[in-house]
Amino acid sequence: MVDVSAITYDALRVAAEHVLAKVREGKRLGTEDIFILYLGTIVNELKDVRSEVARLEDKIDKTSQRIDETNKRIDEHAR
Repeated sequence: MVDVSAITYDALRVAAEHVLAKVREGKRLGTEDIFILYLGTIVNELKDVRSEVARLEDKIDKTSQRIDETNKRIDEHAR
C-alpha cells in the first residue's frame, strides 16, 4: 500500500520550492502560490506538534512505569 501522506508531503515540498524560486526571482505571487506557502507552514507546525506529542507520550510511559514499580514495592512491603 502506498503512503499517501509521504507523497503529499513531497508534492507540497516541490511546490513550495517552486514558489520560493519565484520569490527569489522577484516574480509576483498568485493566490495559489500564497496558499502553497501557507500549507507548508501548517505542515511544519503539524510536524512540530507531532514530535512534541511523541515526546510527551514517552514521558507519560516512563512515569507510568515508575508508578507501577513503586506500587509493586509497596505491595511487597505490605506482605
